[in-house]
Amino acid sequence: MIPPDQVLTEEGIAPERNGRILLIACGALAREILDLKNANGWSHLDLTCLPAKYHLWPEKITEAVSDAVNKHRKDYDDIFIVYADCGTGGGLEARCAELGVRMIAGPHCYSFFEGNDRFAARDEFTAFYLTDFLVRQFDAFVWKPMGLDRHPELRDMYFGNYEKLVYQAQTNDPALDRKAQDCAERLGLAYERRFTGYGDLKTALSTL
Repeated sequence: MIPPDQVLTEEGIAPERNGRILLIACGALAREILDLKNANGWSHLDLTCLPAKYHLWPEKITEAVSDAVNKHRKDYDDIFIVYADCGTGGGLEARCAELGVRMIAGPHCYSFFEGNDRFAARDEFTAFYLTDFLVRQFDAFVWKPMGLDRHPELRDMYFGNYEKLVYQAQTNDPALDRKAQDCAERLGLAYERRFTGYGDLKTALSTL
């Protein structure tokens, strides 16, 4: 995981402009972005991440992104925001328009990992989604923040209207598959594994 607000370049030193692009991303996407950079040789892309826990407080995302853009703008020829709307109610998109920077399309990462068009067509209102990151961090981002470690009886209040847990797998990792199944059992939900790969995340970054 990249420490918040630390820029990672190919050389590990402060960037020079020379056509470089900075990705300002949710920390939950750091591993996937680095995997795509390495696999595709996108050495012109640098990455800085905001805390992944902003998933829990989406009202913090817009200002944090704005601050990061203003901090790094002078050092880069372009900046791309690797956040979807992510619960900002359109606020992030509006701010990006004001700042003159682009962002990835979609309502949230579950949508762009599957592909926004495909996700919208599914119309799954009773599915709870996990990505590779959220499977790894299930206790820290789901179980404990919701108080289920202390009050398991809250499960029905939070998840009573859900029918299944969908694990959107970015990678083929049997250990993560087993852990995702365990997450579904703990929540009392049916389990579905859906290999998405990187979906529209790869498509968006490839255009840069």
